Amino acid sequence: MKTDELRERYLDFFVSKGCIRRPSDVLVPRDDKTILFTPAGMNQFKNQFLGIGPLEFTKATTSQKCLRTGDIDNVGNTAYHHTFFEMLGNFSFGDYFKKEAIHWAWEFLTDKKWLGLDGSRLRITVYLDDDEAYNIWHDEIKIPANRISRENEKENFWPASSPTLGPDGVCGPCSEIYYLPPGSNSDVEIWNLVFTQFNRVGDPPNNLRPLPKKNIDTGMGLERCASTLQGVLSNFEIDLLKPLCIAAGDAVGMHYDYHAPQGRALRRIADHVRACTFCLHEGVDPGPEKQGYIVRLLLRRAFLEGYLLGQHEPFLYKVVPAVVDAMKTGYPEITQTVEQVIAGIKTEEEQFLGTVEKGVRKFDKFVEEAKRQGSASISGDAAWELHSTDGFLIDLTQSLAEKNGLQVDRSRFEFLQNKHSKDSGTGAFADSVMAAGPLSELQKTLKSTEFVGYEVLETVAKVVGLIADKQVVKSARQSHETIAIVLDKTPFYAEAGGQVADSGTLKGPGFEFEVRDTQKDAGLYLHIGKVISGQIEVGATVTAKVCERRRSGIRRAHSATHLLHHALQTVLGSHAMQRGSKVEEDTLRFDFTQPKPITDEQLTEIENIVNAKVASGAPVTCEVMDQEAAKKAGATALFGEKYPDRVRVVTMGDFSKELCGGTHLTSTGQVGLCKVIAEESVAKGVRRITAYTGPKALQKVRDDEQLLHEVAVALKVSRVEDAPQRVNALLEELRELKRELQKQSSQSAAGLVDTLLAAASKAGETTVVTALVDNADADTIRGLIDQIRRKSPSAAVLLGSISDGKVILIAGVTADLVEKKLSASDWVKAAAKAVGGGGGGRPDIAQAGGKTPENLPQAIADGKTYLLQKLGK
Repeated sequence: MKTDELRERYLDFFVSKGCIRRPSDVLVPRDDKTILFTPAGMNQFKNQFLGIGPLEFTKATTSQKCLRTGDIDNVGNTAYHHTFFEMLGNFSFGDYFKKEAIHWAWEFLTDKKWLGLDGSRLRITVYLDDDEAYNIWHDEIKIPANRISRENEKENFWPASSPTLGPDGVCGPCSEIYYLPPGSNSDVEIWNLVFTQFNRVGDPPNNLRPLPKKNIDTGMGLERCASTLQGVLSNFEIDLLKPLCIAAGDAVGMHYDYHAPQGRALRRIADHVRACTFCLHEGVDPGPEKQGYIVRLLLRRAFLEGYLLGQHEPFLYKVVPAVVDAMKTGYPEITQTVEQVIAGIKTEEEQFLGTVEKGVRKFDKFVEEAKRQGSASISGDAAWELHSTDGFLIDLTQSLAEKNGLQVDRSRFEFLQNKHSKDSGTGAFADSVMAAGPLSELQKTLKSTEFVGYEVLETVAKVVGLIADKQVVKSARQSHETIAIVLDKTPFYAEAGGQVADSGTLKGPGFEFEVRDTQKDAGLYLHIGKVISGQIEVGATVTAKVCERRRSGIRRAHSATHLLHHALQTVLGSHAMQRGSKVEEDTLRFDFTQPKPITDEQLTEIENIVNAKVASGAPVTCEVMDQEAAKKAGATALFGEKYPDRVRVVTMGDFSKELCGGTHLTSTGQVGLCKVIAEESVAKGVRRITAYTGPKALQKVRDDEQLLHEVAVALKVSRVEDAPQRVNALLEELRELKRELQKQSSQSAAGLVDTLLAAASKAGETTVVTALVDNADADTIRGLIDQIRRKSPSAAVLLGSISDGKVILIAGVTADLVEKKLSASDWVKAAAKAVGGGGGGRPDIAQAGGKTPENLPQAIADGKTYLLQKLGK
């Protein structure tokens, strides 16, 4: 059975059981700061499991894109480990429980209509005390007792060991299903059924409290199940992944075979490129932090594998087409960003190529040093130097060290890394947390806030929740620094999709509250701000009013971003896709994919198109529809963004149609004016345009006009249009004056050179010039030395001066003296001792400074003495 077929059969089976088929969540969840990447199928249902927000369905099934790096060192070495993988799952939120989950799992695995596996080859594990699960398997499914084992909480509880070790929160026993492939001596875990039925509170005993609603969370690794069905010895040999391994071999110029010495490296390359292809597709580029760091880590580890196989040119990007071809059935959207992904990976490879060559040479020296000292490890200081100076990620150093039979002093490295983070003002971030807090406390009891801000800017609402001092309270007053208020309905737009939050006021009997920020979490709108007067209480009626002036400016800027997106794709091409935006009051910032700078002509054309669409006064309409219907209608969606089933489609005339939840105008003409004020690069292959709209754009034009007027007055021209001609005339005058000054300077310098040569002494055939020059800068002194050396076949020159209160000493010698091992660098250092300074440079010319200008004559005298001694005179 092909892997794509297995994915569809699984989803079809659970749909037949009444589960709602949900699309895979994004790989990088933008609205969940607790994780870097989606690690499991249950993550998109976090709120459903916690009972937060509306429950639109009670059972679901998915095939989820996942990325984990905890077992990165096992990738390629074992048969089943990956960074990127797909997790098949079926879920219940207070609906079906153990009986259905177990019976359905058995049916899907053994019924010939579905997978048709031999039931006698299946083995089951259950948690020690889970008699309910054991009895269902033994008494109802009829699994013999010798094929059911009871395991401890470390093996068969989720989270592992949580009854004893924690954390507090939702947890439960699990039951694992193992399959023994024909011809194999060891079975493979293919499915894990998790029964989340408890809430852990505190330490044992009696710390597992039954949940009012029991849930199901199951996970079957797609690749692992496919390998058992296809009868291959590793996930990397299935129909989906083996072509990637072959492509990796082609890219490095080696044949792929599972058992070949290079097999492990090629499997790792295939895995990492697949992971990075999906990350870059969602807009996560290689970088120094968070998700970007992981992408950089994976690419550099993969590149190093090829480098150690002898491929010393960029090659990873060549594997991308094979990834897209293998994955496009399950995820057809990845075909739309192939060029951008290839360009992003190739750029990172090119940057790393110089780093790895230099770093490997330095690493080899550290290995020699460690072995010479009899040490079994690379020092943490050496690892940090490779990391901070040469861009070597610690994982690469660790990998290379292991190849040389060494370890790395990670504790010392981490100390230095933490010290650097502290010194530079950046720290660590949480990888995962699901701790309860005041917000989750409110979410369990409150319904979602009704948003009415598309229609009105003012409404009467009721206070249903208050948070102050990080706890839920019944009332709040001015003494509280920052307060979050939850209303039953609101006109305030919460920050989302790049659009900043609304601000305004909440007023009620005897109190006033200033809303400075609005945030949304699981359906609740948090109005964050300060009590201006009085006391606000839960249950109070308020008039919620958005600042109309600010909202109008935000609407102008947001609608202008859609016009800009259209203009960019018209001028630059379809590759110019949005990579991020920030919409504020009459100010917009728009990031987009573009491999090279935009010309002035292109930027002008882009701005012209935007303002032509503004002048056209095209209607702006917003319609809510099913996501699939929106896509079929041609609406543009951003890759890596998570959209609900029902989406808001913003249409402008017949030229723009995008999925967008922001606030917009009703006509493009209401933008008034859009003025581009900056265009710049923000990352490799990503550029940014900043623009003003409405009154702010008009003020920018007026400011520029005023500036031009002031320039015209300074240039003494009656019309601004005459300013360029006047500037050109002044520049020509300046050039002529420079030419005259250079002529005079050359004549003066020639005279000074003759004077210096006339006062020179001889040391054999060598002309020796040592002198003080009044008020000469370094460039002037170097010029004098060059002229003296051109006039004398053998010359040694030491000149000193005081310029702007600073000592300048420069020594220069001709090539014949350099051949005789006379160094200008050593000479100037010897002279500089008298002025308390030091310096250096090349053997033929060098410079020094000093702290005591009054001793400069002595420095010149000492320098002459040093030289004559060197020349043997």
